[in-house]
Amino acid sequence: MPFAHITGWGMHVPEPVLTNDDISKLVDTSDEWIRERTGIRERHIARENEFPSTLGVEAAIKALQIANLAPTELDLIICTSSSPEYIFPATACLIQDQIGATKAGAFDLQAACSGFVFSINMAAQAIRSGSIKSALIVGTEVLSRFVNWKDRNTCILFGDGAGAFVLQASDVPGGVMSAVMHSDGSGANSLIIPGGGARFPASELSIHENKHFIHMDGKEVFRFATRVMGKATLEALEQAKLTIDDIQWIIPHQANIRIVETAAKYLKVPLDKFIVNVDRYGNTSTASIPIATVEAIQKGQLKAGDKAVFVGFGGGLTWGAMVVEWTGPIPITKQVHPEQYRLFARLRSIVRRALRFIEGLFSRWDS
Repeated sequence: MPFAHITGWGMHVPEPVLTNDDISKLVDTSDEWIRERTGIRERHIARENEFPSTLGVEAAIKALQIANLAPTELDLIICTSSSPEYIFPATACLIQDQIGATKAGAFDLQAACSGFVFSINMAAQAIRSGSIKSALIVGTEVLSRFVNWKDRNTCILFGDGAGAFVLQASDVPGGVMSAVMHSDGSGANSLIIPGGGARFPASELSIHENKHFIHMDGKEVFRFATRVMGKATLEALEQAKLTIDDIQWIIPHQANIRIVETAAKYLKVPLDKFIVNVDRYGNTSTASIPIATVEAIQKGQLKAGDKAVFVGFGGGLTWGAMVVEWTGPIPITKQVHPEQYRLFARLRSIVRRALRFIEGLFSRWDS
């Protein structure tokens, strides 16, 4: 049975930064108030011409470059997002088209902030089953467009960005060692965007009632997160037949520094065993774990041979954790340049649309 290794990683965040002082001009709050309660100092906000797919493409190309894998070699793309581009088509399909992954199946996975952990597990299972050899996982968010900028309880929390991993099959032991996934739909209303779906489709009333913005019971979400984060970590370690002393790093969903501090106390480990960057990005939902991982690698913290736990929690309610042995890229035989496939992908997309248009003309003439 092959092992599922993480061989590539990338991140991309929009350039514009919104500080706590900037937010204090919009709602009754202050930098001190936000930092004390969340640990957040600033977050990145997408421009008008940036979307989940465009941010995801940038992160994906970087991950493919590190993995030295051509987009045409991908078998599967899973995109996970709490702020997808559309209800359908899947954002994964938009990314597939833009990077030129011509043979990849693509779909979205919706598990809110747990989505990246869930998606890695799905891809790893497919690799271990032998049905695929490579997968691209993308967590991408433009949550700023779902934030009510008059609600100080939520507008201070969220930021935009994307992160991506490449998973590949290998006969060498390592990679994803264990994973646990859980859900509790009885807490669905604790963290929800009520509008836009079949229950509350867009209407004058749904807009007036702010149903298309994030609604959150902050205290309930905090209690939930602090309850499940440590337990899921230990559950994943037990499944991998490891203890907390066997791992070098815990990389959590970056929601709130107080949640991380509570988890550290529960696990009886120092806070510096956690990778934390919530101060500079805020809560980027599905993108937070890969963004934190990429930065940990760039800083020389996460190294080949290290064992790490990824742990996420979010709306649904959902939560999950996994243990990973970090190995890095598979040794290469030749250098590829994934970024060069983007022009080919753009041309291919134009040609295919033109052919569908011509086909439509002929079908009308035949009828």
